[in-house]
Amino acid sequence: MDNEIKSGKEILDDFFKGVGEIEDVDPQVAAAIKKLYDDGKLTHTNLSNALAALREGAGND
Repeated sequence: MDNEIKSGKEILDDFFKGVGEIEDVDPQVAAAIKKLYDDGKLTHTNLSNALAALREGAGND
């Protein structure tokens, strides 16, 4: 049994590493969220802007 306790950052890193594999999560949304997290820019404003950009892009199809 592994008794190692993960730090909050390790837990978040693991979550965002696999966010694209979560069932029913749009791959484009997952990629946008992961990129913001990886870039250290995951804020409410940046997330809102990224999601708005995805919606606008989907409306142009």
